[in-house]
Amino acid sequence: MSDVWEVIALTTLAGITIPVGGFLAKIENIHPQWLEDEFRHSVIAFGGGVLLAAVALVLIPEGISEQPPWIASLAILSGGICFMFCDIWLATHRSSAAQLLALLLDFVPESMALGASFATNSHSVGLLLAILIGLQNLPEGFNAYRELASSSTMRKSMILPGFCLLVLLGPVSGLIGFYFLASIPRLVGLIMLFAAGGILYLTFQDIAPQAQLERRWAPSLGAVIGFVFGLIAQMIID
Repeated sequence: MSDVWEVIALTTLAGITIPVGGFLAKIENIHPQWLEDEFRHSVIAFGGGVLLAAVALVLIPEGISEQPPWIASLAILSGGICFMFCDIWLATHRSSAAQLLALLLDFVPESMALGASFATNSHSVGLLLAILIGLQNLPEGFNAYRELASSSTMRKSMILPGFCLLVLLGPVSGLIGFYFLASIPRLVGLIMLFAAGGILYLTFQDIAPQAQLERRWAPSLGAVIGFVFGLIAQMIID
């Protein structure tokens, strides 16, 4: 029973960084304007770097361990294609929610994998996932708030309460992984690879282009720093 409470606590703590990031975006106001722009683009790049760390260090290595090469390749391609169509739909309806998609795409499957890892006594993998989820959700919550506030038909007053509700997805996904997916490691791997494909698509289609700022170099370094944070987390856990 203690493992169940650990899963609930870790996924909740990792999810809380979503509204925290949104709150920081709400109050963030840096002057002069060029510094605010550089800071915002650096946060976007940092989030992209952490996402790439999750793909390279957790989702793909853990996902391919139970799959033959052709199945793993199909799962990654399916994730990329699926989220390409989601992106097309959003563009057609003039809704910009790439950061929110990226947030959900790693939060839900990684929380499922976290729950499954605790059920199979792979606590180190679960703890690493919790750290990466929290690292990812903070900049993604920040960026998703800015993106939704500037281009969505959603009322600004509803964005933060919506982010608070998203926190619940963590424990729910973690418990699904703990109780239902632990005995099907191949399915957990497929979910992680599907998510990895979607994250790679969104990173290069939406997140990386938004991070670029003419004649500014700090945002690109932010991506490197984000990846290093993910690497440090894995090395400490290992």
